[in-house]
Amino acid sequence: MSGRRRVDPAAYQDFSTIDWVEDSTRENQLWRQEVQRLRRSGMKQWKIKLRELLLAAEGWIVLAIVGLCIGFIAGVLNIVTEWVGDIKEGHCTVGFYLNRDFCCSGQEECEEWKEWGAWFMPLNYIVYVLFSISFAFTSAFLVYSFAPYAAGSGISEIKCIIAGFVMKGYLGAKTLAIKSIALPLAIASGLSVGKEGPSVHYAVCVGNSIASRLPSYRGRHSKLREILIACSAAGVAVAFGSPVGGVLFSLEEISTTFQITTLWRSYFCALCAIGALAAVNPFRSGQLVLFSVKYDRDWHYFEIPFYLILGTFGGLYGLFVSKWNLRAQAFRKKYLKKFAVEEATFLAAITAIICYFNQFLRIDMTESMQILFRECEAKDQDHLCDPDKRFGLLVSLFFAVIVRTLLVIVSYGCKVPAGIFVPSMAVGALFGRFVGIIVQSLEESSSSSYFSTCPADPEVPCITPGTYAFLGAAAALSGIMNITITVVVIMFELTGALRYVLPTMIVVGMTKIINDRWGKGGIADQAITANGYPFLDDKEEHHYNVSVMRAMTTDPQVLKMPIGADQVTHALSTTHTIFPILDEYNYILGQINRTDLGEFDNDNRQLTGDSDLVNTSPITVSPHLPLETVVEIFHKMGPSTIFVQEQGIFLGLITRKDVLRYVLQLDESQQGPDERDQWIWDWMVKIGHTVGSKISSLRNRPS
Repeated sequence: MSGRRRVDPAAYQDFSTIDWVEDSTRENQLWRQEVQRLRRSGMKQWKIKLRELLLAAEGWIVLAIVGLCIGFIAGVLNIVTEWVGDIKEGHCTVGFYLNRDFCCSGQEECEEWKEWGAWFMPLNYIVYVLFSISFAFTSAFLVYSFAPYAAGSGISEIKCIIAGFVMKGYLGAKTLAIKSIALPLAIASGLSVGKEGPSVHYAVCVGNSIASRLPSYRGRHSKLREILIACSAAGVAVAFGSPVGGVLFSLEEISTTFQITTLWRSYFCALCAIGALAAVNPFRSGQLVLFSVKYDRDWHYFEIPFYLILGTFGGLYGLFVSKWNLRAQAFRKKYLKKFAVEEATFLAAITAIICYFNQFLRIDMTESMQILFRECEAKDQDHLCDPDKRFGLLVSLFFAVIVRTLLVIVSYGCKVPAGIFVPSMAVGALFGRFVGIIVQSLEESSSSSYFSTCPADPEVPCITPGTYAFLGAAAALSGIMNITITVVVIMFELTGALRYVLPTMIVVGMTKIINDRWGKGGIADQAITANGYPFLDDKEEHHYNVSVMRAMTTDPQVLKMPIGADQVTHALSTTHTIFPILDEYNYILGQINRTDLGEFDNDNRQLTGDSDLVNTSPITVSPHLPLETVVEIFHKMGPSTIFVQEQGIFLGLITRKDVLRYVLQLDESQQGPDERDQWIWDWMVKIGHTVGSKISSLRNRPS
């Protein structure tokens, strides 16, 4: 297809790589040196023990501080988001700064809350649209002008950073500040975006901003990575109110290598974050999430086929949205890159104009799910539970599913902080409630023995449509992110629906089957490939059927004995991070990293093969070793560079970048042009040319 990427020979050169083996070794050496220094200092024994204890506890103290900061920020952002979202429809007369729930103390109707158009109803619509436009414009302008890295979700980039690739500035304090300000505005604008992905990003920014300023963490990537992984868990925990789900998310989705120590640190950081969020109490309900339901009715085995339908929908939703969202983002990069603010503003305007008149699209997506998850009691006769209004409700739900899906495709990826978790869950909840109402209608109107296990009492409902909304949300979330266990746990912690363990597992399992059969991973993984980010997924099976010779670099920068100042200066002028040290016959003597080589250059010392900063036992492999085995070494051990040798003679080296470059070339050679849907892409290209030329002419027109 015309939108596909071409292989760049210099692909991945902009990203520096962390060698976890070297970094971990240096970390252990520094620890031992610090302990030895204390023991030689002449301090009293109890003081030495106290200092050693403080050194050991330092990481936990930092995690506690980081977790508390993340929880406090999340609580404040929840309050601000609720207020900014409610201000579109009205204001509180007893305090303009109060949102609707705080103003009315949870009551449905209250005199203290006044709509803008109480005296002229069309004014509500006008104010709603204008506020939506202004919020989207402000959010996009802040991101575009001050912190471009604050746009989007951030999960794809964080996965690459934690895997060992450095993206300078992505986790900076400026990104944290702008993302925290722009995120509530983006959510309140009504765009079909969520806060969960951005919550992970700003949480990791908090951890990086705090830890990188401490001397014990500065330049020590191994320790800092533990902080970042723990912060990603805390970010999901505060976004969903799900501490265990957050830890599992960092295990299943974020981290490529997850040690037991990291597991406990992630749990501790998430616990501190949740504690701080509970102290802020953003929803004034004592709960950590906006919605919490308790299903007290059992499910029936005859409902399993309908659960499979929900799982199938989740898988197909993930495939469809991932495919077309990536194409929309390719279109955006090619034609709308200069019009990022205008695009976000236009999307918010269209969303507000269309969604205002649908009861499920106008309100916040989280609030919509709260309504859709609710059970209907026999006495309930509102618009969601009235049997006489089911046909109109079904039409409204089906329309909302179609519109919300299309809006997610075009909105996710625009130049505002944007997540896809909650929008996908909202789509799944809409479809689930739609299916649940149909099943309920079939059961009530049918005399078939298929429903024979239902209660005989007509006053006791047999089918609970709210549970279908709950299961549909789980299916859509699993489908778009291609995660399973995390989804199950998050949904339980969100709703407390422990009765529905087996149905949830059935739904998510069906979604997983479809993803594995026809999908290409979650949308975060596909975005990594589409954006050209360097990332080797350890969850995929690799079958290259070639040896390491096909992917290795044969002419790297090396240092040959005797090593003079000219060699060192030339080596430091390159972008390499690891340098092989060879003798005159090309036998491997060791390796040295860039930092240590710079110390030799500054000290004007003679570099020898037996120096204490030279690693005399680098990781080496045979040129005939399968490439799959080399990839496993990268995953299990974490080196940035592996030397290729035969009988001790240096032949070249291979890095993760080399593997990625080879895989990219292999994919390009094996995949022919995709002619399916070509007409849609051509149509999008024509629109892009037309719109771009029109906007450019308007900008250049004299005022």
